[in-house]
Amino acid sequence: MLSYAVIITIVVVILALVFDFINGFHDTANAIATSVSTRVLTPQAAILMSAVLNFVGAFLSTEVAKTIGSGIVAPQSVTQEVVISALIGAIIWNLITWYFGIPSSSSHALIGGLIGSAMVYEVTMTAKQAGGISIMKAFSIVNWHNFWDKVVLWLFLSPVIGFIVGFLVMVALQWLLRSVRPKTVTKVFSKAQIASAAAMALNHGMNDAQKSMGIIAMALTTGGLIQSFYIPTWVKFSCALAMALGTSIGGWKIIKTMGMNMARLAPVNGFAAETGAAAVIFTASMMHAPVSTTHIISTSIMGVGASKRLSSVRWIVAKNIVWAWVFTIPVTALIGGIVTFLIHAF
Repeated sequence: MLSYAVIITIVVVILALVFDFINGFHDTANAIATSVSTRVLTPQAAILMSAVLNFVGAFLSTEVAKTIGSGIVAPQSVTQEVVISALIGAIIWNLITWYFGIPSSSSHALIGGLIGSAMVYEVTMTAKQAGGISIMKAFSIVNWHNFWDKVVLWLFLSPVIGFIVGFLVMVALQWLLRSVRPKTVTKVFSKAQIASAAAMALNHGMNDAQKSMGIIAMALTTGGLIQSFYIPTWVKFSCALAMALGTSIGGWKIIKTMGMNMARLAPVNGFAAETGAAAVIFTASMMHAPVSTTHIISTSIMGVGASKRLSSVRWIVAKNIVWAWVFTIPVTALIGGIVTFLIHAF
């Protein structure tokens, strides 16, 4: 008969793969929205390409997974119940933002859920063992230096960098192509945008799929099923497959928001946005930072639109997106904390 630890670990793995699946269709727009909106690729071809390259990208690195799994919250304070609560918080937030067609960050949803659930767990256990509540002890289990350096700093930097890079790439292309006929530009970049969308999908898989890998490896470690933190091959494969399957469904509401509602794009604009965003995400992955691919591609599209004129960007849509970014970590931390409290209460 399976032990309690094994059963709980299985639940964690299932929830992590559900999160990865939802992440796939929630963040599909990151890689293909501009390609679909400019009609360079059909939705079906874009989704297939994105799914395959998300799968491949998930195998390219595990450093972001290590940041998620052991760099934000003290490993000894992360039980399977904490992980379950964090995943539930992230899944709920992803489904809410998907329903309203808002491109939010799955990465920050997971991190927020993890912090909130771990802190409430620590408060609950302190109250049971010592008969009192220690808020300071709850705060001490979070590695605030890593949280600031790897998460909060990039939360602000990556959208700004995405905007600037998208703006500069588009300005450079406008200058280089100033004497080329518009029809020729469209023809050339209709092909080039396929390559930029592929690069975006590959980098999305390399950064985003690792979050669930880190969570599963964390659960395996705390459950005693592996002796030290590392990413088993079957975890890499399962997370890559779950994200690819989720991507194959396509998040049409968010694709519409990013590809059509934010700014009007031509193939050369889509190429500039995707190339700039892919470069920023790749750089962040090399620095082991679990960035939001959603933030980066969204602001890169804004930067490309603003290179024509500021009025080219629908700022009311952009404002709603930014508010979702601001609330993601606090709201998921709250949900994760509530779920943890309920688990211990009942």
